Amino acid sequence: MPLALLVLSLSAFAIGTTEFVIMGLLPDVAHDLSVSLPAAGWLISAYALAVAFGAPVMAMITARWRRRTALLSLMVIFVLGNLFCAIAANYGLLVLARVVTALCHGAFFGIGSVTAAGLVEPNRRARAVALMFTGLTLANVLGVPLGTALGQAAGWRTPFWAVVALGLLSFAGLRRALPVRSDETPADLRRELRGLRSTGVWLALGTTVCFSAAMFALFTYIAPLLLQVTGVTPRGVSWTLFAMGVGLTIGNALGGRLADWNLSKALSLVLIALCATSLALHWTAPWLWPSEANLFLWAVAAFAAVPALQVNVMRFGAAAPNLISTLNIGAFNLGNAFGAWVGGLVLSANLGLQATPLAAAALALLGVFASSLSGRLARDLPAQPDCATS
Repeated sequence: MPLALLVLSLSAFAIGTTEFVIMGLLPDVAHDLSVSLPAAGWLISAYALAVAFGAPVMAMITARWRRRTALLSLMVIFVLGNLFCAIAANYGLLVLARVVTALCHGAFFGIGSVTAAGLVEPNRRARAVALMFTGLTLANVLGVPLGTALGQAAGWRTPFWAVVALGLLSFAGLRRALPVRSDETPADLRRELRGLRSTGVWLALGTTVCFSAAMFALFTYIAPLLLQVTGVTPRGVSWTLFAMGVGLTIGNALGGRLADWNLSKALSLVLIALCATSLALHWTAPWLWPSEANLFLWAVAAFAAVPALQVNVMRFGAAAPNLISTLNIGAFNLGNAFGAWVGGLVLSANLGLQATPLAAAALALLGVFASSLSGRLARDLPAQPDCATS
């Protein structure tokens, strides 16, 4: 794999860390800025909404830029956004800084995925995308817990300074490692927008929303499920999340290989596995070791879908690779919010925490249906052009 892929993975690690590290620091932020905990929670929601709605806007702004230029510019925004987070004097400025930071998120992963796929041979594209997204999984396994510990020891602003350093390192690496391609054709915005007319594109994006909703209908409430149903201690929850992080990393690597083997079959099989492991958790949740093994397998299935979902939209969006790949990142975030909402509805209906895996399984089943339909449409697609030059 080219060095540029490793630098893209480092960039993904930095972006993933800054997105999720705030979760472990909310009490410290709320206390320091004299706001309530629910108000501090908007630092997470504002980021997710900015990713979902800012991604297509940034994709259109950068549509005619060369991908190397776009990625470098987006990394500058990322560094500045984290710098503003580190020095924000009040809650309002911190929310604004989080929104600025999030603007680069969707477009970077979208354009970065197309760039990663164009760096390797066609039969290794899914693995290349998976390697980039490995940075995101490692952010959950290492970046978030280390950043939380750093913030608790040295103040909540310290992790943002650390991410600024990672961002500068990523910028230097991207500037050095990304090739300057004279044969790359700048995107035509009108052509990119026309690409949205494809039924396959919307089925692929719908599959992503269903997957992400299935994941977060369960993942959002995993801590209370472990504490109240399984009977795990708070420290045990941390270890369970770490083990799930390892599962996510394994699943991401496995998913890349499966998608390179047969994209349509791989996507359906992984979504079926996500449905099955979610359904099984409804019964295994009250027992410690069965639930731990179940959650590990669920995590493997969950992130095995990520590279396949990204390549899935790219094959339908060959006429508009940057925009559609970026829209898929927005679809992930919309699914996150929808899944958390569905899980909340289950709890509001007094069905109990053990019912959230059932909701997740139902959403995954919808994803299987959408995936099978997109797979049928994919049979009629022409041979895919080189992602690096299209």
